[in-house]
Amino acid sequence: MQLPVKLGVSTWLWTSPFRTDDAANLFEKIASLGYEGVEIAVEDPTLIDSEKIYKELKKNGLQAIVCGAFGPSRDLTSDDEDLQKNGLLYIEDCLNISNDLSANFFAGPMYSAVGKARMVPDAQRRTEWNRAVDNLGKVCEMAATKGLELALEPLNRFESDLINNVDDVLRLIDELNHPAAKICLDMFHMNIEEPDPGLAIRKAGDKLLHVQVSENYRGTPGTGNASWGAFYEALLAINYKGAVSIESFTPENKELAEAVCIWRNLAEDQDTFAREGHEFLKRWAANQLD
Repeated sequence: MQLPVKLGVSTWLWTSPFRTDDAANLFEKIASLGYEGVEIAVEDPTLIDSEKIYKELKKNGLQAIVCGAFGPSRDLTSDDEDLQKNGLLYIEDCLNISNDLSANFFAGPMYSAVGKARMVPDAQRRTEWNRAVDNLGKVCEMAATKGLELALEPLNRFESDLINNVDDVLRLIDELNHPAAKICLDMFHMNIEEPDPGLAIRKAGDKLLHVQVSENYRGTPGTGNASWGAFYEALLAINYKGAVSIESFTPENKELAEAVCIWRNLAEDQDTFAREGHEFLKRWAANQLD
């Protein structure tokens, strides 16, 4: 049975930060490879001209997915209230961009800063958790007023000490108790944190808005030991009809490569990564893997 999903790929596979001037050539390439969606990583909202980017999306027949980049200056759990406010302002900018690009949701690990992984006392952990809930409550309201939802993404233990797996994000959503709060699951993080990726997807159920994929080593889909069969069966079981988007990174950008610990090329080149990844995902979605 065909899995009724749209295949997408992240701008992070080629460039960082994504700029308006990147859109024309990159979107044309992505469409020519057969993708139906592009996951636009918004690192700096001031580099995004939504009107121009939307024209390029329409020209190439691509659906936009918008995701965020949450460094230490955008930390909703910080002791520094200015950093919390900065995070909220950044998210508001990204929600506006999402609306402008006709995306239905905004995705990412927006609850805390990426790379914030420490051993801290239980009292501090509770304080930071409560800050995340309080601030994300505000974000949920912002999203709802714009007709958008949030796809909250768990990260592995080496990149976050707050939300690591589907149980964590379901607890967060339960405490938020807001219809805009939904889930993004990333296969790379799941391969580290989930004993049973298929069960994790089933737990997410109808709250699952977005799926990101790559191999266990962040490489081209189909070249590693990721649980593709379990993913297929679970997504089919929950009647998932969203996008499945490759998220990996180019090591050419040293700042981003350092943040995600990519020190070497993961494919012959980034175009080969995207082309072979699409070929594999197309067979996988059609349940035609050997």
